Amino acid sequence: MGHACQVVNVVTWTHNLGRLAAPLLQRRVEAFQPDVLICSRHAFLLGEARLRSLFRGRYSAFWYFDLRIPPIAEVIALGRLVDTMYTTYVPQVEVFRRHGIGQVLHLPQGMDPTLDHPATRRIPRGYRCDVAFIGNGNFPHRFAVLRAVGRVADLHIRGTGWGAAPGDLPVVGGPVYGRSYARAVAGAAISLGANSLPAMATQYGSASNRMWKVMGCGGFYLGEWVEGLDAFARHGEHCAWFRDPDEAAALTRYYLERPDERRAIAAAGRRHALAHHTYAHRVQLLLAGRGYDATAPQTSV
Repeated sequence: MGHACQVVNVVTWTHNLGRLAAPLLQRRVEAFQPDVLICSRHAFLLGEARLRSLFRGRYSAFWYFDLRIPPIAEVIALGRLVDTMYTTYVPQVEVFRRHGIGQVLHLPQGMDPTLDHPATRRIPRGYRCDVAFIGNGNFPHRFAVLRAVGRVADLHIRGTGWGAAPGDLPVVGGPVYGRSYARAVAGAAISLGANSLPAMATQYGSASNRMWKVMGCGGFYLGEWVEGLDAFARHGEHCAWFRDPDEAAALTRYYLERPDERRAIAAAGRRHALAHHTYAHRVQLLLAGRGYDATAPQTSV
């Protein structure tokens, strides 16, 4: 967007240098003389006193991606320190306000066109399947959807945390990032999304980052419906939504039998994501101190 930026990885520095990291990082930030500080929750590793000093005279924002019920203490503390806190889960806006955070807004994640784009090389045979699920295996809530889809299609599961997965789940590989992620999406006719926690079903208008990455990579996304998601993408036009494991299996069969319709939706989804849902779109709102307006009309591209 034309701004001079610097990334400060507090986690890595703290892991490598322990208590020495905080004063070094504070000096590094001050030397850069930023106008704006955008924080993840890990910024709290610097401590409240250092953060107060760094935030003084600068606009500060905290963009929080996770869902923890109830919220963890350090997240609330950091939210109280910054000018504006952003959360990707719509109902959490009021939750954080009740915890004494003055300015809380909704800002969903997005896709990065420089990273999330269709694979440009030949797709290895090992990535080819009917359905791919890429995600963490430490959430048993997902297993019912994966089993239902696996009974009607050739399913490949990849990601972290699958070492202790039940034997009936077809785990074929570990984590995939960057080009490997794009190949996994390209090799599958359908890329599946499934909520990690039951509480996510109640998070009105809250979209998974998986959806944006799949759309950016040119894949067909079949995800779990949450009320309000049509503010981001429309069923049958940009992607498809299911409400329970049986519907996930039924829609998997439907779209596997209709490759032309599936490819047209995937192409429309990528155009839609590029037009409305990149991180540049999100950061423009963040720098202006505004949240995402889920009621604003979005024209198809």
